[in-house]
Amino acid sequence: MSYIDASRDYYAAMGYEQPYTWATHDDVAFTPMPALADATIGLVTTTALPGQPLREPFHAPTSPPPTTMATTHLHWHHDATHTDDLGAFLPIDHLNALADDGVIGSLAPRFHGLPTIYSQRRTATNAHALAEHLAHDGVDLAVLIPL
Repeated sequence: MSYIDASRDYYAAMGYEQPYTWATHDDVAFTPMPALADATIGLVTTTALPGQPLREPFHAPTSPPPTTMATTHLHWHHDATHTDDLGAFLPIDHLNALADDGVIGSLAPRFHGLPTIYSQRRTATNAHALAEHLAHDGVDLAVLIPL
């Protein structure tokens, strides 16, 4: 069974009368990608800052990078892996090293958290705010890292 069919069956079994409607965005404009050596890279994560609300969008400085992030509220295979290695899901140090080597232009001054929310309305609202923050930071390319 496909993921889409399984999702529709799941929502139907929960008592929702209308089948799940997948978001579509046929009017999204794409921009040509700049050369990586000239690009400012932004990071977007679904993790949260420790001690902060878990389901609220945020932004935080990339320098100094955080030493830990809140991840236990998210759904990942806790028995098969861990989130002890911050660089595996928030590669601030790795991207700074690439900037130092001239592979990328720079890392944006802030990284952004966009929580996983199962609401198209709230996700769209958060996504528009995120796009404004990324533009304000001069981001050319965003790396989206869901956990």
